[in-house]
Amino acid sequence: MNKTILRNTALNSALAGCISLAAAAQSTSGADMTSGSAGAGQSGLSQVSSSDKMFVMKAAEGGMAEVELGKLAVEKGSSSDVKTFGQRMVDDHSKANDQLKQIDVPTDLNAKDKATEARLSKLTGTQFDQAYMADMVKDHQQDVADFRKESKMGKDFDVKGFAWQTLPALQDHLNQVRSLAPSGSSKTQTNSTTPQ
Repeated sequence: MNKTILRNTALNSALAGCISLAAAAQSTSGADMTSGSAGAGQSGLSQVSSSDKMFVMKAAEGGMAEVELGKLAVEKGSSSDVKTFGQRMVDDHSKANDQLKQIDVPTDLNAKDKATEARLSKLTGTQFDQAYMADMVKDHQQDVADFRKESKMGKDFDVKGFAWQTLPALQDHLNQVRSLAPSGSSKTQTNSTTPQ
């Protein structure tokens, strides 16, 4: 439990440092900047690489999807393990998402995540459990790869730090979902819980 609290504290601290970076990322995507965050976005814009901006935006979108799909798992899951994992996704990602809502980042699921939500919402019972967990394995494998890459190759110190601090929690999510998913869903293992 203490590890979870420490991870959440680290995640929240890292996200607070990334708020101006995410604002900069959003301002370059052509979004309407009508709040006070526009100034923060303008000041950090020239210092943040396009790959770092893309990473921040993708992380924000992914966090929203984890929450929405987690809610669906709590509602439709038949296994208590699936419901518990879904609730963990809601809890772990909601706090970070609340901080990101203070700036102009996407507030709706992207088309891919909407399609996943629509597909899963039509399933029930063990069919839902299997499909949701298989999707979570795939999603978390990609998240771990993306966050590991950013933690090693990111140009901006704050974004790189955010990726490095968040990576252990994502790896923990991946290890947990692999232990719960049907055996065909997890072909490769990532046992490390620290960035390498």
